[in-house]
Amino acid sequence: MRLKNCLNFHDFRTLAKRRLPGPIFNYIDGAADDEVTLRRNAESFERCDLVPNVLRGVQDVDLSVTVMGQKLAMPVYCSPTALQRLFHHQGEHAVAAAATKFGTMFGVSSLGTVSLEAIRKQYSGPQVYQFYFHKDRGLNRAMMQRAKTAGVNVMMLTVDSITGGNRERDLRTGFSIPFRLNVAGLTQFAMKPSWAWNYVTHERFRLPQLEEHVDMSGSAMSIGRYFTEMLDPAMTWDDVAQMVREWDGQFCLKGIMSVEDARRAVDIGCTGIILSNHGGRQLDGSRSGFDQLAEIVDAVGDRIDVMMDGGIQRGTHVLKALSLGAKAVGVGRYYLFPLAAAGQPGVERALGQLRNEIERAMKLMGCRSVSELSRENLRFR
Repeated sequence: MRLKNCLNFHDFRTLAKRRLPGPIFNYIDGAADDEVTLRRNAESFERCDLVPNVLRGVQDVDLSVTVMGQKLAMPVYCSPTALQRLFHHQGEHAVAAAATKFGTMFGVSSLGTVSLEAIRKQYSGPQVYQFYFHKDRGLNRAMMQRAKTAGVNVMMLTVDSITGGNRERDLRTGFSIPFRLNVAGLTQFAMKPSWAWNYVTHERFRLPQLEEHVDMSGSAMSIGRYFTEMLDPAMTWDDVAQMVREWDGQFCLKGIMSVEDARRAVDIGCTGIILSNHGGRQLDGSRSGFDQLAEIVDAVGDRIDVMMDGGIQRGTHVLKALSLGAKAVGVGRYYLFPLAAAGQPGVERALGQLRNEIERAMKLMGCRSVSELSRENLRFR
């Protein structure tokens, strides 16, 4: 399969699987425990039907939204994800360039492989910096100050990852950063020499957001140990409230799933929340963000920007989330598979297809703007 033949999420996933060594593909594709929540994220949209209106004069459709003070040309943004240059040597550069071209928001992770300063200087689109809460409070303050100095638009604190999820696919192959592959994992790498050639002939793999604070070379520290040893499971709402005050700008929490927590986020001054179960990679058996969306929008949607991610594979999925009250929708695997398959051209093709699907579905729904979408257009089975 070639890039020009990729018509949807599943095609990109197939092409990425052909090009990536098994352990790396499974790192993207996999989830925690029995991967129940991973499947539930996509299946949740299938229980919801669209009810279109006709004869509404929809020659022109406006897909723009404003979320956390950022004007987006389409109601989808590229969620920050880790280790992108492991999937393709262009990494975050490819994603930031594609997102900027389509006028939408993108993010850099604290486990990103390109510095947030480099991305901020080169690309003009709204930029999010995603980070975790560390036991070292000084490190937390330093990371926020670095983002502020770089001109980041939105701080995003991930709150559902105070320890790593049980990702059994990674355990079976021995996948980790730095690489400590077992025999099965090494065999799968040997079957994809083109990936290995790209990896060794381009810029050295780094984690620039952390390298001043954490030594991940050799046997010093692994990603797994980073989650279990450096992140702070004792984090409380008081800790986050202090960070919100210190940032004094657009600040969102990623990983909110309950009404109670959504209300607390409002109370401490957050400007956005993202309903997310981390793509099913943390607590298996948890609800999908889509299934929690309506009750949280009803509780706090008039006081804070509510977003969601997880399971988005089609433009109609985006429309369903917007109709329930989401201000925008985040995608992760949706752009990671195209990135792995073809770098920037892959991400651009995926975002272009998603934009076209949303615009086509809006016309078929009889809606000229996102603001015209409502729950009147939905029925749940």
